Amino acid sequence: MKHFLTFFLFLTMTAAAAHGPVPGRLPPPSALVQVGLTDSDTTAGGTARLCEQVTFSRGLRYGESEANVLDVATSATKADTPRPVLLLVTGDSFTGDRAAPELSRQIQDQAMCFAARNGMIGVRVNYRLAPAAAWPAGAADVAAALSWVHGNIDLFNGDAREIVAVGYGAGAFHVATLLAHPELQTAGADVAGIVLVSGVYRVGKDASDSEKAYLGTDATQYDKRSVFPGILNVDVPIVLAWAADDSAGLVAQGETLKKTLCGAGHCPRSTLLRSRDGIASAFGLDGSGDSLAEPTLLLVRQLEARGLP
Repeated sequence: MKHFLTFFLFLTMTAAAAHGPVPGRLPPPSALVQVGLTDSDTTAGGTARLCEQVTFSRGLRYGESEANVLDVATSATKADTPRPVLLLVTGDSFTGDRAAPELSRQIQDQAMCFAARNGMIGVRVNYRLAPAAAWPAGAADVAAALSWVHGNIDLFNGDAREIVAVGYGAGAFHVATLLAHPELQTAGADVAGIVLVSGVYRVGKDASDSEKAYLGTDATQYDKRSVFPGILNVDVPIVLAWAADDSAGLVAQGETLKKTLCGAGHCPRSTLLRSRDGIASAFGLDGSGDSLAEPTLLLVRQLEARGLP
């Protein structure tokens, strides 16, 4: 279990990116590894230790907006075969994270490093925030980032056939929305599996200010902008989770999504987290257990075992 708890530190990230034409193919990785990489990137707290033998390529553009960037983390240990890709899309709300930016960056760097050190390529996507970017900007940003990954991740020895998109909080809605709305999907925006954590999937008349900032104030549009019924057509493996201390509304969102998927014959692997009082508790990094580490690791290994040509 300790291995699983350690593994799952990779499951978290940040928010802010944009929709626009996907930049052309990148030059070879040797021209990329220095982008945005400074001496201070891995010196805060335990990050330096965790990020030993991990290389960051930062601020890589996948669209037109200044926010339209992503980071890639890779292990210095060379692999004989391409590695699975963890595409991380998170956010406390549709309008931004509550955590202090520097603290959030350190935790996200640690997450990326654990992904890299556990046989994967970590990709952290920034996406645009409400109210400046309203629905469906978040999902469109995820689509653009995925197109970039499909076109460039081989430069980092990543396998575009084994992309698992991890959506946390607002990021869960963006990932699910993309898959549920074919009109938002672009060439090369497909994934092999998804992990949805403590997300809102259908907003009602009691929408929060953050939800209204992204989805608009016209409640008659909310059903059209939800993940239903399109999510029922998703045919990739799904891991679904929410926390025991999530609000009653969030728990109901997760339970409803699970029940609906199971009723459609596509029952997701699900986990009830013991706590989501901070990232460490949510992912079992504090030793509390009941984290998403094990089911997510099993999903990744399942994809690797498919033996696609």
